[in-house]
Amino acid sequence: MDQAAVVRQLELADLSDPPRLGGMARSHGVVIVSQHYWAYAGTDGSLKEGEMPQAPRALRAVPFARGLVRLAASLSPLFKRKGVARGRERLFLMFAIVAPLALVFAPHWLGLVAGSITTFALLAWLLRGRTLYLHGAEHRAIAAAEERRLVDTWNGIARPSRFSLRCGTNFAALLMPVAAFGGRFWPLPATAFTPLTVSVLSLALTMELWLLVQGSRRLARVVLLPGLGLQRVTTREPQLDETRVALTAVASVLQRESALDGSTGRI
Repeated sequence: MDQAAVVRQLELADLSDPPRLGGMARSHGVVIVSQHYWAYAGTDGSLKEGEMPQAPRALRAVPFARGLVRLAASLSPLFKRKGVARGRERLFLMFAIVAPLALVFAPHWLGLVAGSITTFALLAWLLRGRTLYLHGAEHRAIAAAEERRLVDTWNGIARPSRFSLRCGTNFAALLMPVAAFGGRFWPLPATAFTPLTVSVLSLALTMELWLLVQGSRRLARVVLLPGLGLQRVTTREPQLDETRVALTAVASVLQRESALDGSTGRI
């Protein structure tokens, strides 16, 4: 991809209010998403683009349901046929997501063993290759967009934080106590479906809490402190070339968002 064109788009983006961005790091690239679009920039110079699924407006306004909808949408770049994950990867991820739900009906010892194996396999997949460095690059690129320092970050003049309040690590750290509390103090008689119900409700409640605390940066820094601390493990200080990979994905998303708003400046 033409780097000069990317820089031109970053220059335009520094002059406007950015849309809300999120993302995920992979072993050889970075995914950046907005409400409408996603882009995956690879360390090999490749670029994939796509559109984010849009849930019905009414559903996006329903408490608890809206969190699950947003969580599902965040995974869509991985599961699309022309997305960033290959066929075997998609099958593995589907198994990793479905397995815990199916294991709630298995004997306790089997669920514990299979759950542990699945967890370790998923962590190994998530943290392979250059993922930790690109994870830091993803956070830095999004922070640069929010601070309108995209060009300075591209040139290495600015180095926004590699830690993010909206990182999925924070969500996972918040989910664990919520799920543990829900399982321990579930008020209804236990049935075969109770673990599944608790898991789904824990996800929905955690998403609501996560969105709530992000309304106040001061509150978020307190509530999400464990997740921010955990990011010292799940991120590494990125090199400039890794940050530029993430910024390329940011430029792609912002270009299409600006086109959606009727602006100019195409890559």
